[in-house]
Amino acid sequence: MINFVLLFSRQGKVRLTKWYSPYSQKERSKVIRELSGAILSRGPKLCKFVEWRGCKVVYRRYASLYFCMCIDSEDNELEILEIIHYFVEILDRYFGSVCELDLIFNFHKAYYILDEILIAGELQESSKKTIARLIAAQDALVETAKEQANSISNVIAQATK
Repeated sequence: MINFVLLFSRQGKVRLTKWYSPYSQKERSKVIRELSGAILSRGPKLCKFVEWRGCKVVYRRYASLYFCMCIDSEDNELEILEIIHYFVEILDRYFGSVCELDLIFNFHKAYYILDEILIAGELQESSKKTIARLIAAQDALVETAKEQANSISNVIAQATK
């Protein structure tokens, strides 16, 4: 099981977190500080797996972002590397070569995509086409809601004149 997902920049700034195991806010801050420091200090040629507090941390760097997942010690690290790569491929497909700014300004979409892939720390959907279809449906729903909100505000504006 995946305990948590962290995305942070080369400067150590957190861009996305998703917690599947219970951690207090104080513990979360400590975990982020410890792991970002440990991973950022590692050389690029070192293994992408780190033993940490009885768990394994699997990470991978894409451009200026580190994608990091903490798993139970008996879980398969290579499977998690594939999940990380799968998540990045879907982000790339949606944003068109995802970058740090995409995650900063569209963090809600990144969370939505992650929630479609993982549920309760387990891989839920392995089809890129299915996820692309679900994301398109979500975008259509948001656009419909915006249009309805605009039409309602127009009706209200006309009625108050």
